[in-house]
Amino acid sequence: MNLYTHAESNMRKTWLYLAGFFVLVIGVGWVFSYALGSSAILWTAVIVSVLMSWTSYWYSDKIILAISKARPIEKRDNPELYRIVENLSITAGLPTPRIYVIQDSQPNAFATGRDAKHAVVAVTTGLLAKLERTELEGVLAHELSHIGNKDMLVSAVVVVLVGLIALASDFFFRMTFFGGMGGRDEKRGTHPLFLLLALVAALVAPLAAQLVRLAISRKRELLADATGALLTRYPEGLAQALEKIAQDPNPMRSANDATAHLYIASPFRGKEQTSWLHKLFMTHPPVEERLRALRGMSI
Repeated sequence: MNLYTHAESNMRKTWLYLAGFFVLVIGVGWVFSYALGSSAILWTAVIVSVLMSWTSYWYSDKIILAISKARPIEKRDNPELYRIVENLSITAGLPTPRIYVIQDSQPNAFATGRDAKHAVVAVTTGLLAKLERTELEGVLAHELSHIGNKDMLVSAVVVVLVGLIALASDFFFRMTFFGGMGGRDEKRGTHPLFLLLALVAALVAPLAAQLVRLAISRKRELLADATGALLTRYPEGLAQALEKIAQDPNPMRSANDATAHLYIASPFRGKEQTSWLHKLFMTHPPVEERLRALRGMSI
């Protein structure tokens, strides 16, 4: 498999997961609406989830940068870093993103922003100090690929769907046990087995939604690896960078569960496991899997 087919494969799998996600949302919404005899539960969840996610989509970059304690830099502060980002942006056909630096010894990086015109790339001082130029180019190409692949938009859509299912499940429980829309008279006509099915769905659906979200996140990381390697034409640079990042023992002071999925590799240290159950809940593919993919592909 070459880098082109690898990228196409991950893109197809992403859209397959998203299609399955939409089917899950529609199915869960239908079950809840039928069980309660009202479609209001689904529409309420849709409206609330979209409004919350719209706000997050427009303002999340500012929140993320504040949580990460990232500071903007100018070209005069680090001309070499700026030249690398500018050259890669030209190659990718993207506007040059704003560049931020995080004062932290752990080598890591992330990209954020609602679209290519408002994108940000943030790197740690540890990344700048510990990586060779070709390795740094590999990391920055990976982050620019997230921007070019519109991963922030995909993430926003997925967050809407996850939030929709969580809210719908919560509303269903409240209406079922505490009364509400639909009324008792409408519920009397619902078969008890169907109500039981709806209760099971309310319990299982949020977990299933989270698992699909994490699966999409892992596929987007693999896609960014492949498209980033296409930008530099040197997959080994990113592979070597991932090895150094994974082997670095320094914990990140600003590591946070809310932002950990954005980084090129998990910012947490000492918590990596490889059991199949743990892998289900990982936001990133195991580093070993990413290295095999990069080193097993030709340009």
